[in-house]
Amino acid sequence: MVLNLEHLEALGHSATLLDAIEWARLVARSDLPVMLLAETGSGKELFVRAIHEASDRAQGPFVAVNCGGIPENLLESELFGHEKGAFTGAVASKKGLFEVADGGTLFFDEIGNIASEVQAKLLRVVQEKEFMRVGGLDNIKTDVRIICATNVNLRNKVALGEFRQDLYYRLNVVELRLPSLRERRSDIPRLIRFFNER
Repeated sequence: MVLNLEHLEALGHSATLLDAIEWARLVARSDLPVMLLAETGSGKELFVRAIHEASDRAQGPFVAVNCGGIPENLLESELFGHEKGAFTGAVASKKGLFEVADGGTLFFDEIGNIASEVQAKLLRVVQEKEFMRVGGLDNIKTDVRIICATNVNLRNKVALGEFRQDLYYRLNVVELRLPSLRERRSDIPRLIRFFNER
């Protein structure tokens, strides 16, 4: 289900939700990286898709990466792709998600789960707008808008040395908080009607 920002208002009229939608409307007009702070199950991906649909990149691809659902040893290959023979089982070259999302939006859900070695490579892509496939020698240019979401306090992870500070500040250019449902209980009847109609 893809909703635009106007449709998101059908999910509720609480002040906290409407404030988040208004911020989303503003950030959709820019190409700045966004950090969405939201609990699991609060509709992060619907929200991010709506931002994508309202942006100048709406005609480009929308690609979501579940950083907690991809094994650590496969994440680098998933993001950057790999060349044939780069590792055991790499029987053919494969595009990574940065190539697939070129011209569109790349959404990192649960960004705090990315391992430190992948964080360093992600920082390079954010700064230089280019990367190399695993086992590759050529730089590949990429043009993606990055939106991240987290349900953990990344500032604490930075303080503990578990998340790179430089990457955190590159990704957290605009911080947007999505309220949990318990913070907007008045929206529950509207949500029930919305999902019943579908």
